[in-house]
Amino acid sequence: MRVKDYRELPDKTGVYIFRDSRGQVLYVGKSISLRKRVSSYFRENDNPKTRAMMRHLDSIEYILTGNEKEALILESNLIKRYRPPYNVRLKDDKRYPFIKITDEEYPRVLITRTIGGDSARYFGPFTDTGAVRKTLKFIKSLFRVRSCRRMDGPCLNSQIDLCHAPCSGGISREDYMEIIDRVELFFQGRYTEIIDELEVEMNEAAGNLEFERAAIIRDQIESIRDVMERQYAAFTDSLDQDIIASEGSGDTSAVVVLQIRDGKIIGKDDFIMKGSATDTEVMEAFIKQYYGIPRYIPGEIIVNHPVRDAVIEEWLSELRDAPVRIHSPAGGVGRRLLNIARRNASVILKQKSKRRDVLLELRDELKLPGIPGRIEGLDISNIGGESAAGSVAVFIDGKPAPSQYRRYRIRTEGPDDYAMIRELVERRYSNPELDKPDLILIDGGKGQIRSALEGLRSVGVDVPVISIAKKREEIYVPGLSSPVEVSEGPLQVLRHLRDEAHRFAVSYHRKMREKSSLESELDSIRGVGPMRKRALMEHFGSLDELGRASVEEIMAVRNMNRDVAERIHSHFRARKP
Repeated sequence: MRVKDYRELPDKTGVYIFRDSRGQVLYVGKSISLRKRVSSYFRENDNPKTRAMMRHLDSIEYILTGNEKEALILESNLIKRYRPPYNVRLKDDKRYPFIKITDEEYPRVLITRTIGGDSARYFGPFTDTGAVRKTLKFIKSLFRVRSCRRMDGPCLNSQIDLCHAPCSGGISREDYMEIIDRVELFFQGRYTEIIDELEVEMNEAAGNLEFERAAIIRDQIESIRDVMERQYAAFTDSLDQDIIASEGSGDTSAVVVLQIRDGKIIGKDDFIMKGSATDTEVMEAFIKQYYGIPRYIPGEIIVNHPVRDAVIEEWLSELRDAPVRIHSPAGGVGRRLLNIARRNASVILKQKSKRRDVLLELRDELKLPGIPGRIEGLDISNIGGESAAGSVAVFIDGKPAPSQYRRYRIRTEGPDDYAMIRELVERRYSNPELDKPDLILIDGGKGQIRSALEGLRSVGVDVPVISIAKKREEIYVPGLSSPVEVSEGPLQVLRHLRDEAHRFAVSYHRKMREKSSLESELDSIRGVGPMRKRALMEHFGSLDELGRASVEEIMAVRNMNRDVAERIHSHFRARKP
C-alpha cells in the first residue's frame, strides 16, 4: 500500500519504504507503530542526511507484519534488494565473495558473489578473495567434493584422488552428504567437531582392518589440526564468540569482526559501512546485514557499541535455535579482544581517510567532476601485433580490486597500438550494465588518449581520460599539449594502477603465446588432432610443462591413448639438447 500523507499510515507494526517521484527507494525502516515512527521524520530535524532525504520524498509505501521480528527480517531483505542510498549499509557488499554449497543431489562447493533465491547454503562475505580461493582448494583436496558442472563420467580429478566420483557410483549419496556436512562445519570454524567425527570413523575402519582407509582419515585429521595450529593463540577452551567493533568518521564506519571458535581466533574480516548514523545505528545495521545470510551464529556476540533493539537478539536466537547474547563486557578476555578489534577498525578508518585525501588531491589537480572512487587502468601487450592482449585493472577507493580485473584477446591485426586501444575501449564500455568508472587511465601518451576518446565517443560514453607516459611518468590530459603536475600521493596511486594493468596484460599475452607455440608444435605430431590438441593445452598449458611430462602423465589427458602419448613424449625428448 502506498500513501502520500503519513497520517494515512496505520498505527500497526510493519515496514515503511520512502520513495522519490521516480519511484526509486530512498530508505527502508521498521517500527511497531508505522504512523508514529514516520511522523518523526516530518518534525524539525538537525540531521543533514534526513533533511536531504525528506526533500526527495514523494510517497510512502508500507507493509504490515505479524510482529516486530517479522518486520526486522523483511526490512533486512528489502535493504539487500533495493540498496537504498539513505540506509546504513555494507559498502559495495556485492563485491565480497561468498562460499556456496549448491543444492544439487551431490553438492559442489563454489565461490560466488551473488546470493540467489535458492536453497543453497552460503558462508561469508569474505574480504580476502585470495585466502578464500586457497581455502576452497584445501577443502577440495581434503574432502574430495566434486567440481564438475555435469556428472558425465569419471574425470581426471577422480583419477588423481581429488574427487570421490559420485558420477560413477564411487560413493553413496548418504556418505557424500556426510562429507558436505563436514564442509559446513569447517566454514563455521567448528574444527573440533569434525575431528571427533573423523576419529570415530578412523577407529571403525581400523577395527574392520581397512587400514588404507584409516590412513586416509588420519591424514585428514592431521590436515585439519595443522589448520587449527596456524590460528592465533588460545584464550580459553570455552570461548565461542564473534567480536564486533566499529569506528566511524562522518558517513563512513569501519567494522572489524573477530571469529572465536573453541578458544582460538580463527578469522578476521573488516568491512566498510556507508551512511551517516549513530554508532548504535551502525552496529545494529551491520549485525542485521552480516547475519542476514546463512552463517554460523555463536552464542555470544560482543560489541563495542550497545545494541538497543531487543528484537535483533530474539531473531538471532531463533536462527541459531539456541539463546544468543549481545553485550559489551567491562573487563576480562572479552574486553581485551574487543580492544584488539577496535584498534584494527581505527587503523582501517585512518588508512581509508588517507586514501580519500589522496583521491581528493587527484580530483582537484586533474579538475575532475567528482572524487575518482573507481579508476580503471587499460593497457595493451603484444610483440609485432602478434598475440595481442588487452587488460583492465580496477582500483576502488585507491585500492586494487583484482576480482574486477578483466582481460581481452585483441582482434586488431598488425602492430597498431592506437587501433588496439580503441578496440579495447569500445569492447570494455559498450556494455550498458557495466559500472562506469570515474576516471580511465591509459598507459601511453597523447596518441593513446586520442584513440581512447574516439572509442568512448563511438559507444556513447563520457568518462574523464588521462594517460601516463612510460619514460618520465608524465600525466597527460585531453586538450593540453604539456603534461600536468600531479603531487606524489596521487601519482603513486596512478603508477600502481598502471603497473597492475601492465602486469595483467603481459601475463595474458604470455599465456596466449605459450598456447600458440604449443598448438603449432603439436601440429607436427601424428595422431594429435583438434580435440587432443585442445585437451593437451588445457591440461598442461605450456610447452615446458608438456615437455617435462612422462608418458603416464600424458596418458591422463582426456581422449589420449598410449601410442599417441609415446609419440608426444618422444617428440619432446628429441627436442632437448
